[in-house]
Amino acid sequence: MTSRSRFRLLLENAPGDARAIEFEGRWTTWGELRQVASTIQQSLRTLGLNGAARIGVVLEDRPEHVAALLAIIAGDQCVVTVSPLQPAERMRGDIAGSGVSALLASPSMLEVVGTLPAAPHLLELTLDGASVARQPVGRQRGAGDAVGAPGITVEMLTSGTTGPPKRISIADQQFDAALTTSVPAPPDGALFRSGTTLVTTPLVHIGGFWGSLGPLYAGRSIVLLGKFDLDRWVDAVVRHRPRAVAMVPATLRAVLSGDVPREKLASIEVATAGTAPVPVALTEEMLDRYGVRVLPTYGATEFAGGVTAWTLGQHREWWERKKGSVGRALPGVELRVVDDHGDEIPHGEHGILEIRGRQSPSGIHAWQPTSDLASLDEDGFLWIHGRTDDAIVRGGFKVHPNDVRAVLERHPAVREASVAPLPDARLGQVPVAAVEWEPGAGPRPTAEELFVLCRQHLTPYEVPARIVVLDELPRTSSMKVSRTELLDIVRSDAIGASEHARA
Repeated sequence: MTSRSRFRLLLENAPGDARAIEFEGRWTTWGELRQVASTIQQSLRTLGLNGAARIGVVLEDRPEHVAALLAIIAGDQCVVTVSPLQPAERMRGDIAGSGVSALLASPSMLEVVGTLPAAPHLLELTLDGASVARQPVGRQRGAGDAVGAPGITVEMLTSGTTGPPKRISIADQQFDAALTTSVPAPPDGALFRSGTTLVTTPLVHIGGFWGSLGPLYAGRSIVLLGKFDLDRWVDAVVRHRPRAVAMVPATLRAVLSGDVPREKLASIEVATAGTAPVPVALTEEMLDRYGVRVLPTYGATEFAGGVTAWTLGQHREWWERKKGSVGRALPGVELRVVDDHGDEIPHGEHGILEIRGRQSPSGIHAWQPTSDLASLDEDGFLWIHGRTDDAIVRGGFKVHPNDVRAVLERHPAVREASVAPLPDARLGQVPVAAVEWEPGAGPRPTAEELFVLCRQHLTPYEVPARIVVLDELPRTSSMKVSRTELLDIVRSDAIGASEHARA
């Protein structure tokens, strides 16, 4: 069964009163999702937008927006995601350049969209359905202008941690492979499985997108929490008692620093963790304090989500020998590590990770290079050591940000560190860093303390040119550190220091 046919089956046959999505204390039923999806498709048919039409969605964390995704996928069209988190001017430029034939958005977002040249048809999205909204001034894109995307399920934005987000096409076979591998549908044609999944990442991010659609595909209900809030998350855990949760390093730290009582998390056995490197010390502390096994994963938007993971059984058997690994390849995925010439290298050596399988944009037969430095061991476990495009070239010397980050995080009062390349007229680039203070672990560290630590453990060219100490690191919607914002903070700090010196 394909993902499109599975979602059609659910929309057509799920009991109207069956619970689907909890949001802000209210359950949205499958009957309500069906009504929204039906209205969307009626509106699109009226506009002549059938088949492979590309339909944009300004994707907010609301039940009707999940219904829009289900409707478009089940209707054999292509979802084009638009982030509601970007500034208004950037959003308008993104929509204008997207080439979508219609755009679904909430009433408030339609106000933000405003007037666009050569605008798509605008549909106002609410829990009552989707109706054609007041059209902005300018030529309307008609059915004859539709730019189709046959064989593409979704065009999705990357998280944009290192620069402007890019829109990635995920083909039908990639989408199907990702869903059927990680969250198989119930057996024997059943509609539902028991259990509820907590979704704490925005829908517009790959984690929230799969975190919502995956459980629904498998017949489970979901709780949309949007941006992570510790109190709301704990409340949802206590009420729904999930066995497994999805988390990122920042949310793991929030649970630990929030000193959540152990009994409130008693139902949780495992926490899958992706989107950013998970320090081993963090996983060990979660196991010691809460008995929760953190299962690191690895994936990318280009590969329709995860490609490696740990299982609970593997973690129990192998963790002490394989700490720091992001697990083994998922079924249907092959991994290898190659040198700069594309030749496979021995187990344990660092090189460029390549992936082959149904989730690859290159298809099942071609090896797809990634931008990740990695190593594989003889048991098939994968380690990620940084990114090939992350290397900061400082006057001809390569600096790997992960090496610098690891040293900064040795300081007991540093919760997390991040390193980014700052353009430099003389050297090309220099590494700069920001750290997040851990108040409960000691006095706020000074930049000079951290410089001393770096000089003790790094070569001179690896030592950051500037270090800024923050209460909180800047983050994207997916809770990754935003290195573009980090660079803005470092530049601002440098200007402030210069003005203070002149004064």
